[in-house]
Amino acid sequence: MTTRAAGRWIYLLMPLLVAVLAACFALSDEEAIAGGDPADRHGMAPMPSNVAVPLKWMPPGTLKQDPGPSSVVFPPQTITIRFNHKKHLDSFGLACKDCHSKAASSNSIEDHLLPQPQTCDGCHGTNHDNRAAVKAGDGAMGGCAYCHNGYKEGDGNRVARMILPRANMTFSHQKHVVRNIGCDKCHGAIKELELATRDQLPRMSGCLHCHEMPDSASQGDAKSACETCHIKSNNGDGILRTHFASGTLKPPKWLNNAGHTPDFIERHKQVAGTNSQACAQCHSEKYCTDCHDGRVRPRGIHPNDYLNMHAIDARQATQRCTSCHREQTFCVDCHQRTGVSMSGPANLRNSGRFHPPKSEWSDAPRKPGHHAFEAQRNLNACVSCHIERDCTGCHGARGIGAGFNPHRGGFAGGCSTQFKRNPRPCYVCHEPGDRTLSQCQ
Repeated sequence: MTTRAAGRWIYLLMPLLVAVLAACFALSDEEAIAGGDPADRHGMAPMPSNVAVPLKWMPPGTLKQDPGPSSVVFPPQTITIRFNHKKHLDSFGLACKDCHSKAASSNSIEDHLLPQPQTCDGCHGTNHDNRAAVKAGDGAMGGCAYCHNGYKEGDGNRVARMILPRANMTFSHQKHVVRNIGCDKCHGAIKELELATRDQLPRMSGCLHCHEMPDSASQGDAKSACETCHIKSNNGDGILRTHFASGTLKPPKWLNNAGHTPDFIERHKQVAGTNSQACAQCHSEKYCTDCHDGRVRPRGIHPNDYLNMHAIDARQATQRCTSCHREQTFCVDCHQRTGVSMSGPANLRNSGRFHPPKSEWSDAPRKPGHHAFEAQRNLNACVSCHIERDCTGCHGARGIGAGFNPHRGGFAGGCSTQFKRNPRPCYVCHEPGDRTLSQCQ
């Protein structure tokens, strides 16, 4: 064989040689514990190298862009051990009940269903009978650091504490087991995963697949009512408890479009109108009436400058205003207190609450601050309180200010065009037979 041919064969076989050498020198799981790369250790995440878990292996009801189980119902956890479920279930032929033996008889969410340390002793050669003096087993698999993350030689029996808060819900494993509901129906394909985390806890939409299923043998007496799984408050009002140390319980948007997103103040009337009983599960009637009766002002209903403009809306859409406010108990009281109403105290009516003194507001000569300037600058502010009759009382041809000409200089030269286009504004001040008006007709 020529040198060139040999080089070509070496080049073609190079990938195979690399794979063989890698397999020969690869660290075993036990060797990795002793000093290998922590990233090579199994049981540190649901999938090797912490890749994403396929959606088909997640708990039923998991969405594509899944935020995880409710952080209010299932508070955050701190898992300080490593464990490979796939190896135990697949390679060793164990079943869930072999380690979680108490789950089949559990009727309370407060039951401790994790395996007791003694469950591990038979295979790992350890002895946890005395927690104050745990005896390690032989080899790497029997060492404390094999399962307890962060453990170092010399720590004795001190290992990092696992924090698994109880779920804020009501649940019975036993009732589900009796109806042959497998673990994967709530927790997903645990047999395909290594470490089980919070992500393997149930999703509400997955629960409703059974709880809303009509005539389902698995459903039994467990209906889709909120109180079936959620905790009621202790004050006897019959509504659900929504405030927990882990946060405030709110419905997801996929549930009757009731998600309390920023736009819910606009959407809630349709949601409540469609299914008011769903709202009543968490909110009392007083919660609604405080807002709808006007005792609490929703900041998103009226703009910040609404005080100046509210009178226009009140005249144009009185029924809309009175759906929340009562004229005698809300409008009149406010107008009397501020001096706007003629029936208010005399000292308030003359205090100039809204207008400057007469000498500045209406007397000659006209200067900045005079009502003529203010009307030209922002007529909307004037008509929010005043109607057309208030102006014509002074500026009309037969009013107090008779002889006062409100028109600009040279107006008579083009008034006929204005009159033909729309005579109504002319008749506000002039009678139809007014001689002054005849020059424009």
